Amino acid sequence: MIDEPWRHRREFDRFDWSFCAIILALSAIGVLTIYSVTAEQAGTQFPLYLKQAIWIGVGALAFLAVSRIDYHKVARWSFLLYGFALLLLVVVLFGGKASHGAQRWIALGPLAFQPAEFVKIPLLLVLAVYYATQNRRGWWYRVIVPALITVPGFFLILKQPDLGSSLSFLSIYVTLLLVVGVKSKAFGVVLLSALMLFPFAWSELWGSLHDYQKERILSFVNPDYDPAGRGYQGMQSRIAVGSGQLIGKGFHSGTQTQFKFLPEGHTDFIFAVLAEEWGFLGGVLFISLFLALLLMGLEIAAKAKDSLGALLAIGFVGMLTFNMVVNVGMTIGLAPIVGIPLPLLSYGGSATIMTMAGLGLLFGVKRERLKLSP
Repeated sequence: MIDEPWRHRREFDRFDWSFCAIILALSAIGVLTIYSVTAEQAGTQFPLYLKQAIWIGVGALAFLAVSRIDYHKVARWSFLLYGFALLLLVVVLFGGKASHGAQRWIALGPLAFQPAEFVKIPLLLVLAVYYATQNRRGWWYRVIVPALITVPGFFLILKQPDLGSSLSFLSIYVTLLLVVGVKSKAFGVVLLSALMLFPFAWSELWGSLHDYQKERILSFVNPDYDPAGRGYQGMQSRIAVGSGQLIGKGFHSGTQTQFKFLPEGHTDFIFAVLAEEWGFLGGVLFISLFLALLLMGLEIAAKAKDSLGALLAIGFVGMLTFNMVVNVGMTIGLAPIVGIPLPLLSYGGSATIMTMAGLGLLFGVKRERLKLSP
């Protein structure tokens, strides 16, 4: 009992305040940017920026809760959690809430959540446990079995349809596959098989896409494709980013945003709003903060006390990196528009809570390592 206050004091001293400060800073930038885009709507409905602030608060509670749980205990339930998450994806297909031509949500009274976001961490847990406990190095065990685990979730999300979330989901598997390593011979077999199956897989994938998704890809290949239609969003985003120049037009002063030329400025295209209002310097500041967060995550993975912790950390960092790169890329015209939100900035309750919970898992890996230190 005498040592209890000292134990809490030692945990307080070891708490990574810089890690949390960056998360708070990115979240605050997100809320301010959402306010800039949606402030005029406050009189007709509950303000979206306040909703986002509430989601961040809920996410902060998830962060604290997950970070306090030993990830080894959570890992024991990984297959059950993943199975339950897949079941929710099936429920979405048959009884989900539809909006904007997509059926992606499950409604619970006045609230709705997106299971495609909450299936990502269970997949990460399952694959990390598998790779941490699987000693066989053949390509079947390193590549095919984890792929078979991943594929059901991937296609269930794609069926909604949600191409962006399905690719984000797949990035977890690809990240861990690259980390555990595959022998050159096995890699050659997989690559050859992929090339042989690609025409059939592409035909199936292309056929499963909605017309608007196909047109988004076509507008990326040819930026001048339908500039007043499906190419409009990408074109307006590039105009917004370019018009910000060095220091931007100022808070709540972006013309593309305030005159509503840029659709979805509070969700998938929030980086375009940020770049227009704060310019190149504002964009660099955001990317620098995000890179600092990713580097901290990589450091946690490198110093994890066991392979399970390292795989959990690197898998989540890989997914965050993929989401950030693709989102910024599609905003500036370097990637097709696939509907991936920008972590911690874009409006959305499910994505925000999932991201905060994942960051809590990351923080928990570090916390478990510090428990071993004197």
